[in-house]
Amino acid sequence: MRKPYLHAAILCAAAFYAVATQAKVEVEAAQQHNLGPVLAARISEDIAPGDYEALLKGLRANPGKFARKIALLDSIGGSAPEAMRIGRLLRETGFDVLIPTDGVCQGSCIYLLAAGHKKTVHGHVGLHRPPFPAGDSARAQAAHQGQRYSPAAYFREMNVPTRLADEMQRIAPHRMRVLSAQELAGYGLM
Repeated sequence: MRKPYLHAAILCAAAFYAVATQAKVEVEAAQQHNLGPVLAARISEDIAPGDYEALLKGLRANPGKFARKIALLDSIGGSAPEAMRIGRLLRETGFDVLIPTDGVCQGSCIYLLAAGHKKTVHGHVGLHRPPFPAGDSARAQAAHQGQRYSPAAYFREMNVPTRLADEMQRIAPHRMRVLSAQELAGYGLM
């Protein structure tokens, strides 16, 4: 038997996929028959500076009490510091996360997945070390942007084993390792 929140998430995902849009971050409130009001945030494409502000703006535009908040992920990664900022916001505002069957979450998207209170993975999760232009280190880039960047500290905040950060660092940016259901469960990502 399906749980009502999963059913609501799938309905929200279908609604988002039906609308062709170029936005990377979309937030929409909907009324779900069994649950009542649901807030869905879709985060897709390449995570980039400004996406945190787009999510925050979408949340402020949809105030109120919701039976469930669901973040639908379909992202190829991008800016790791920005993903951590978004992840902290998702955690603070009480979002669950869902990777739909036809969705992917790779690279820095893993920070968004880790942030969910409840995590549902039907798609694929790919792991690798984030690339940085001109050989800059993640710490230097984050400091330049005024952000905290420590994958291990972030995963600790999200109650995810810090060994995930070590595993990420072992995989070159141009390579990808898709995590199995067993690995996802072992890292607390399911």
